Amino acid sequence: MGTAWAPTPLPAEQRVPGYAVMPRRRARLSAAFPGERLIVPAGELKVRSNDEDYRFRPHSAYAWLTGLTGEDQVGHILVLEPSGPEGHEPVLYLRPRSPRGGPNRGSEFYRDRRYGEFWVGRRPDLAEASRLTGVRTEHLDDLEKLLTGPQPATRVLAGVDPALDAVTERPGSPALAAGDGRLASVLSELRLVKDSWEVEQLQLSVDHTVLGFQDVVRALPTALQHTRGERWIEGVFNLRARAEGNGTGYDTIAASGAHACVLHWIRNDGALDPNALLLLDAGVETDTLYTADITRTLPLSGTFSPVQRQAYELVLAAQDAGIAALRPGASFRDFHRAAMRVIAEGLADWGVLRIPAEQALQEDSGIFRRYTLCSTGHMLGLDVHDCAKARAETYLDGVLEEGQVLTVEPGLYLQPDDETLPAELRGLGIRIEDDLVITADGAHLMSGALPRTADGVESWMANLLS
Repeated sequence: MGTAWAPTPLPAEQRVPGYAVMPRRRARLSAAFPGERLIVPAGELKVRSNDEDYRFRPHSAYAWLTGLTGEDQVGHILVLEPSGPEGHEPVLYLRPRSPRGGPNRGSEFYRDRRYGEFWVGRRPDLAEASRLTGVRTEHLDDLEKLLTGPQPATRVLAGVDPALDAVTERPGSPALAAGDGRLASVLSELRLVKDSWEVEQLQLSVDHTVLGFQDVVRALPTALQHTRGERWIEGVFNLRARAEGNGTGYDTIAASGAHACVLHWIRNDGALDPNALLLLDAGVETDTLYTADITRTLPLSGTFSPVQRQAYELVLAAQDAGIAALRPGASFRDFHRAAMRVIAEGLADWGVLRIPAEQALQEDSGIFRRYTLCSTGHMLGLDVHDCAKARAETYLDGVLEEGQVLTVEPGLYLQPDDETLPAELRGLGIRIEDDLVITADGAHLMSGALPRTADGVESWMANLLS
């Protein structure tokens, strides 16, 4: 087994996607922590059952700093080593390609079920990885030696790699504590504004997602006949996601009828009622790990009933108001407030709210939230709920900036057992969600290829089903 293997080097010109933008990202992180060692792990495998692991996805911060996004990054670690008074040298500690024969690990390539090349595929060797990323590489086994003896002040992105946490939190190494969480916060905040390459990747994920929604509509006649039509829909979309990218950016929500009133319905085990609505919330994740996040609510009959249309158009009006509030310098919370004002006023007009909308919108009331539940959007990027570790003052209580990408997704969730509602409204769940990038004078609708109006949805469905 250890002899007669031909060389199979990677192409000399191959580089990670986004190769040119990675040094600037690392430099921005370096500037935030002069003189400190920074350790950012890719993460470890997680057992699914017995000896089977979940598919591996590197931590988003690691991917953002290195461009390495593959399943072969298990256990790998990026270290920014202090270099001079302010700068850092990036070093990647990797498990290199399994050697074919020889005294050390010579049988790993065919014996090791977790890391062997014959079991899980090829990894770059150290020289190839350095060429791919433009970063110096070292063997992963040498990391322990680096963390032994006197240490500079060190920050670790904790909670990602349990083995690394165990080493860096060992007794007698106070300099290696995870710290106060500032590294995680800064990494999130640096990602709040997307560079042009990231916006291109997000647009690609949106474009692939649009294709997935088209696939779903074309598959409706078959799905309607299946006892688990929701799951058929999920499978159709997920096929597109795997064919075009890394997969889905999150578990697909295919919720029909009253299931749409469950915000994160991922069981997807229900049949489809042709007289009901289908709420489809789904996004394709690119090979570079950027994800779209789009929701459409579709009439399974192809035509909204009068009550369905009434509720749909209220949600659409709320989304329109939210989108209109997007501009640089606006408070992040402004678009949510604008959308919720429309929702509250509409519910008051319907007689659902027993108090005036203005009163319902007061901080000490919020009674309208019974019917809409969640906020109207979030940042989008490598994570579907991106930049979640950012401090409130830079995100939730911050202001919008050109280059930020976010969702606007108001919804109505009128529970089937809610006795405050008239019978005809019970069991309706409607969400309309689009992805937008903040521009110099407002926002660009990245998902505009999918219709949003009730008439537009009906015409689009009819064309796809004809």
